[in-house]
Amino acid sequence: VVGWSPDGREVLFSSDARSPFYQPGELFAVAADGGAVRRLALGPADDIAFGPDGERVLGRNRRDPAFWKRYRGGTAGELWADLKGKGEFKRLVRTGGNLAWPLWVGGRVFFVSDHEGSGNLYSVLPSGRGLKRHTTHKNFYVRNPATDGARIVYQHGASLRLLDPATGTDVEVAIDLASPRPQRARRFVSAARHVEDWELHPQGHSLAIVFRGKLSTMGNWEGPALQHGERDAARYRLPRWLNDGKRMVAVSDAGGEEALEVHAVSPTDAPKRLAGLDIGRAVTLSIDPKADRALLTNHRNELLVVDLAAGTMKKVDRSDFGSIRGAAWSPDGRWVAYGFHTSANISLIRLWDSKEDKVHDATAPVLRDAMPAWDPGGKYLYFLSHRDFDPVYDGLHFDLNFPRGSRPHLVTLRKDLPSPFVPAPKPLKKGDDAKADAKDKKDDAKDKDKKEETKEVLIDLDGLTERVVAFPLPEGRYLRVMGISGKVLFTALPISGSLDRSFYPAAPSAKATLKSYDLEGRETKTVLERVSDFDLSRDNTTLGIQTGLGVRVAAAAETVDTGKDSDGFGRKSGLVDLSRAKASLDPALEWRQMYADAWRLQRDLFWNPALKGLDWLAVYKRYEPLLERVASRSEFTDLLWEMQGELGTSHAYAIGGDYRAAPRYDQGHLGAEWAWDADSPLRAPGVNVKVGDVLKAVDGRPLDAATSPGHALVHKAGAEVLLGVQPETGEPRTVTVRTLRDERPARYRGWVEANRRKVHAATRGQVGYIHVPDMGPTGYAEFHRAYLAEVERDGLIVDVRNNGGGHVSALLLEKLARRRIGYGASRWSGVESYPQDAPAGPMVALTDEWAGSDGDIFSHAFKRLGLGPLIGKRTWGGVIGIHPRFPLADGGVTTQPEYAFWFDDVGWGVENYGTDPDIEVDFRPQDHAAGRDPQLDRGLVEIKKRVASFKAKKPELKWPKGAGPRLDK
Repeated sequence: VVGWSPDGREVLFSSDARSPFYQPGELFAVAADGGAVRRLALGPADDIAFGPDGERVLGRNRRDPAFWKRYRGGTAGELWADLKGKGEFKRLVRTGGNLAWPLWVGGRVFFVSDHEGSGNLYSVLPSGRGLKRHTTHKNFYVRNPATDGARIVYQHGASLRLLDPATGTDVEVAIDLASPRPQRARRFVSAARHVEDWELHPQGHSLAIVFRGKLSTMGNWEGPALQHGERDAARYRLPRWLNDGKRMVAVSDAGGEEALEVHAVSPTDAPKRLAGLDIGRAVTLSIDPKADRALLTNHRNELLVVDLAAGTMKKVDRSDFGSIRGAAWSPDGRWVAYGFHTSANISLIRLWDSKEDKVHDATAPVLRDAMPAWDPGGKYLYFLSHRDFDPVYDGLHFDLNFPRGSRPHLVTLRKDLPSPFVPAPKPLKKGDDAKADAKDKKDDAKDKDKKEETKEVLIDLDGLTERVVAFPLPEGRYLRVMGISGKVLFTALPISGSLDRSFYPAAPSAKATLKSYDLEGRETKTVLERVSDFDLSRDNTTLGIQTGLGVRVAAAAETVDTGKDSDGFGRKSGLVDLSRAKASLDPALEWRQMYADAWRLQRDLFWNPALKGLDWLAVYKRYEPLLERVASRSEFTDLLWEMQGELGTSHAYAIGGDYRAAPRYDQGHLGAEWAWDADSPLRAPGVNVKVGDVLKAVDGRPLDAATSPGHALVHKAGAEVLLGVQPETGEPRTVTVRTLRDERPARYRGWVEANRRKVHAATRGQVGYIHVPDMGPTGYAEFHRAYLAEVERDGLIVDVRNNGGGHVSALLLEKLARRRIGYGASRWSGVESYPQDAPAGPMVALTDEWAGSDGDIFSHAFKRLGLGPLIGKRTWGGVIGIHPRFPLADGGVTTQPEYAFWFDDVGWGVENYGTDPDIEVDFRPQDHAAGRDPQLDRGLVEIKKRVASFKAKKPELKWPKGAGPRLDK
């Protein structure tokens, strides 16, 4: 909500509801007593202020300046003024800062700007002159100001302040609000919805589990669930059993920083905290099967070993190129196998000999070797390897790729061991002998692993890298591999599309299939489908499987019988009732812990180790007192945004978390603005609603001036509805349609196709048009949807306005940068360019302030590669990449800017600036009101000039005339 109309009859609000994009919004009005929504037709705007004589000031590009402090990129806020009330807008003032929230008070226009380093209130005369500062805050930005026409109230930190411009007084508003603050009240959570990590007891009968940051142990199907450690003030991660089955170790931040803690299963014993060891942000944790030693990998790409008894730590290895790709102890505890990056694209398997303290290479990779695991008998080392190159032809255009690429491999640890995949001669067993033999094997399997574990693992290092053997399995997308007696377990993913991929899933994906490979029988069996992950008890007899947020336990040597799932939780099905593990939750203490966690993550992962010279501890101390004022998760999220905003950097987000559930009554859509739309449900077969027809009723509810279609379609998203239609000619009728849950894709398709028709018409079909909405899977699909159809035209307009970023810009630029140097000719089908699908002529690109992240990079690279002029506005200016992999305790995510971007011409200069267009073209409010697109219009001018002057070289096909000789009988 933006405010009121000058006459007080309408509520004004900003929304992107009728836009083909999710940002920016535009202004609408609705009568205070309800009715149809009116579009103000002023283009993108977030705020509006009215003067006494019909003047209007628009606030554009308003993202809360406190969330990215000192932002100077292309989307910095702007104020546009129409001083005569006739729709002719121009920029009001330029301070060099980020402007927001225009207010008209006492003959001056007030607003927030941070051009002097902090967000404060300023004002100018309606002419834009006479800049004056009214507040002098340095600790917190001025936020969300509002006015009654004479005074201004605004947020400052967690307080409200009142400014009287006439007197210059600025005081804090004392608020006495009697509220129990219910969202801070204690409540209870269970592991069923919040499981984070778990491990099977060494003997397989119990679980150590972390849920919602709570550490707990429980029997698989019997006994109590016990909570361990701090109840509320700390977060636990990575629970792991010690070998005696009576103790466990976990990562805890109870002391302010993360450290290892050893806990006894007995809740009366105090934990032992190994403070003072710089373990970093632990990523994986595993226990030496023969001693109280912990193996850790962390965010610094380090492999660490901690002696839990002595409280000492050793750094075994560190990669300069990437994270440790799996680490595992040998069954005798002497060796550690781990995946190690030797370059950005190459990783191998290394061995650390803890007895000799030496590191050896176990593989010589073709590309990537990772995720090692040991045969419990000490014969083999298993791992996953990307060394299969079987290209698959693309189904839409000339391209090949490697969608599978990997499969399990093994190394024979001793020279005298043959490959287990080469069969040796053995006698044939028949009838009862074979059945008895199978029974004996099954009976002995449980004891065999324990006997083999006691053996010393002997490794012949000489020639080790040459003893790599691939499993006789098809190339695929494998996740991990583990060994049990006589078998190997592994998970594999199907090949699937990426359009429905979520970067922040509510639960782990369960698309993998768990399979076993019998080393003696040389056969593969499916253990269970729809799996997220799996693990083994330390004695290798019990299998734990995670399926989304659920866990089941089964015998390691057997397949899972899902037919018993109808029995519910218990031994028969193997399903574990995680809801038995419950804990109380104090939201205020959890928010305090998550605040510290978010702060530590930025400290540890931010790309610049000095955090650009920022006193990060001072930032922590400045915002930490505000936690006492936080009353809800949404307020806590707001605090995280403002605290992280001090970094002055892009991609420092706070996303998701455990919000109080709100009622949802999703709007149904008909994909039309009461004008024709190609993707509207009204065009479905048999509906036949046409332009000029009148919609009279929805589900029998008559429509009138006060009851719009939108009113009648509330809570009908995706539902079948009955429409009463009065055709332009003929009798009234009814039709049934299924409403859209989101009509934005339909609006986007209509916008793109309208632009393409305009370009084709203006150039008589000579120029093609491509729009790329983002640089992710959707944008990659949209690019090729258009590119393959348009590339043969004499020129191209490539439009990346409103591009939401991603990571595929280089793939698109590779195609656009192709140059035709030859042609293949055929008698009947004409010529085809070489390289194939190379642009036929010149190009121009359109960009704007809403093209960001990889959209920034594409725009700058398009210029840098000399592909054509860049037209529009300076881009967003946010090019520091993220890898969100450390969720907070309640499932929310904060992102850390980890991967800065450097260009050879401007260095680091695109961040917090953007890239300038070669030709700047504003998109003014009056252009939107008139339905003009000046940026596309200028693009047409430029491309037509270039096409006219471009002389393409093509072969002339001058075949001899005549049909040629014939064979007549």
